[in-house]
Amino acid sequence: MSVRARTERSTEFTPAAPSRAGGQDPAELYDKQNERDHRELRIEKVGVRGLRFPIEVRDKAHARQHTVATIGMFVDLPKEFKGTHMSRFLEVLNAHGNVVHVENIPDILFAMQKKFHAATSHLEMEFPYFMTKVAPVSRLPSLMDYTARFDAAACGSEIDFVLTVKANVTTLCPCSKAISSRGAHNQRGTVTVAVRFRKPVWIEDLIAIIESSASCDLYALLKRRDEKFVTEKAYDNPVFVEDLVRNVALRLNEHPDITWYRVEAENHESIHNHNAYACLERRRESAPATSGKRRNR
Repeated sequence: MSVRARTERSTEFTPAAPSRAGGQDPAELYDKQNERDHRELRIEKVGVRGLRFPIEVRDKAHARQHTVATIGMFVDLPKEFKGTHMSRFLEVLNAHGNVVHVENIPDILFAMQKKFHAATSHLEMEFPYFMTKVAPVSRLPSLMDYTARFDAAACGSEIDFVLTVKANVTTLCPCSKAISSRGAHNQRGTVTVAVRFRKPVWIEDLIAIIESSASCDLYALLKRRDEKFVTEKAYDNPVFVEDLVRNVALRLNEHPDITWYRVEAENHESIHNHNAYACLERRRESAPATSGKRRNR
């Protein structure tokens, strides 16, 4: 992506003399990262990754849910500069309090741009998300974990935001059922849905779309009568991996606020030494995408 407009960052260098051992004022320490780089190569993303930090996300059932995210923070680096200042990413993050809220993600992006005099900034957050599920027959409740992810980027004053949800499901092979007189092979599959939207979309709603598109959904706690139910439900609802992504896509097409989506499904085959995979991506032209949306600073 070509970036023309950016906050001016001086390329005139008057570096301080190299530091001497002992007793020097930290303000006078030599700044190696700020040296001129003569290779003339701009870096699109440079920063920190693998940082764990507490966050707070919206929960449809309980308003808020506290969890711990693995975070990445990045900015662009002009071709004239040797390096970025990694400690400043942590300064920006901690300046926004002990807990990161979804609502202040744009503020963090803009703060990175200001701190680094950068044209672009990126923030990625991946975290476990928990929901209480009730077993289908015994009605026993248990916590089920899922994986969610936020990918946000700012280019100038424009914000792009992608929500990704990953859920495991059960799939049963239609071909195996059709040719076998005693059962069919089934396995656990993983479905990953990424969306852009014009209004916020609940994580729980995406999970529901995924689970309702498979042969059967998963549960953390099942008694024997529950196991019988889910086994027979899967047998009555066989799906190929191709069926799975199409089922999810049709349900996403019905959501009024989703403007773009990508659906990936991967079955961890029980009778093969390989996985089955499918991917489907669509942009819904009838609704404006969140990409390119401007925010006032």
